[in-house]
Amino acid sequence: MLSGIVFDIKKFSIHDGPGIRTTVFLKGCPLHCWWCHNPEGQLLAPELILRPGRCIGCQACVAVCKQGAIASDECDMTTDRRRCTRCGACVEVCYAEAREMVGREMTVGEVVDEILRDAPFYDTSEGGVTFSGGEPLSQPDFLRGLLAACRREGVHTCLDTCGFGPWTVLDELREDVDLFLYDLKLVDDQRHREVTGVSNERILANLRALSQHGEHILLRVPLIPGINEDESSLRAIGTLALSLPALDGIDVLPYHEIGRDKYERLGKHCPMPEIQPPGPERIEEVRERLRSRGLNVMPG
Repeated sequence: MLSGIVFDIKKFSIHDGPGIRTTVFLKGCPLHCWWCHNPEGQLLAPELILRPGRCIGCQACVAVCKQGAIASDECDMTTDRRRCTRCGACVEVCYAEAREMVGREMTVGEVVDEILRDAPFYDTSEGGVTFSGGEPLSQPDFLRGLLAACRREGVHTCLDTCGFGPWTVLDELREDVDLFLYDLKLVDDQRHREVTGVSNERILANLRALSQHGEHILLRVPLIPGINEDESSLRAIGTLALSLPALDGIDVLPYHEIGRDKYERLGKHCPMPEIQPPGPERIEEVRERLRSRGLNVMPG
């Protein structure tokens, strides 16, 4: 059966679309946003996460590592990620769960079985499933299979996407998507390239095309200090939203810090280690500013 790489399945999610939802996180993303809170979702392949605080020093991982990537001294365990092949042998013998492989291959059927376990909660809350990431469009065939299977089962579907993908893929998928949670960081292309690594030309073109087709779209704007909370960026986002022929609304989301520890556990550099999340007053101020322009802004 068709399969893909999933790095998490979160049950009873209430922030990823209407009602109670199951959020399925697919691995792989073409963007490398400085503020990314799911850096474990960027690489398509499974990755090793370390939690040194849980290590009990049993050295079972040292014994099974055929690459010699793990070493031990009297005070610490070290892992040479350049030698690590992410085979997962050390994870299997780590009873303290100080080591974890993030990302596993699953078939469409396996994922849908997980989703359907919570079907009664969807029925009573008008919820469903949300496919997130990473960027779900990075695994187009797998995503297509998942959406089609959920449609056959009558499960409401949301696609949480930044929109960076070929229009042909989105055009094929949209008939099986009930609601697009469309992430928008910046309108200025040069600044977008600087802080995400890619142009937003395709992102904006796909957003406009979906809107022209009358799809249900909730624009999600993460408010990131130093990136897009300045007057010029907010004005451009509001102007773009007003230009769309169809838009269900805008959701302003506060940047949060959960990605910092993840970068460290992955052995990666965090591009914005000192940024502080905006306070609730600032979030509400931005919401009210967009609301004053006639936009439907979601309440906090």
